[in-house]
Amino acid sequence: MSIILDALADGMTEGKIRLEYPTLTVDGIQAAAAYGAELARDEYPAVAAP
Repeated sequence: MSIILDALADGMTEGKIRLEYPTLTVDGIQAAAAYGAELARDEYPAVAAP
């Protein structure tokens, strides 16, 4: 998971990631990105207005 997120953060395209890690699929890469985004959203909980 973190390898995929690191690769995307470094600017690698899905195609380049798949060349480096041929067992990955486009769906798998997109799922890792979606999971990383979900974790980032959950890092800061919503604060209710007074």
